[in-house]
Amino acid sequence: MDLTIIIKIAAIGIITAIACMLLKRTGRDEIATVVSVVGLVVALVMMLDTIAQLYETLRALFGL
Repeated sequence: MDLTIIIKIAAIGIITAIACMLLKRTGRDEIATVVSVVGLVVALVMMLDTIAQLYETLRALFGL
């Protein structure tokens, strides 16, 4: 696993957390929830290639 993808996902998590805190302080809880979900989706899309590689490795390992 490449270290850069871990750093990118951590940065997205930090940015999302800060945005959610700011939005909750201003009373916009619904938008904070949407920002959290969008941050999660962005992180999952970034991990999609790595998840596909893991799936192929497991298929090859167990002979499926």
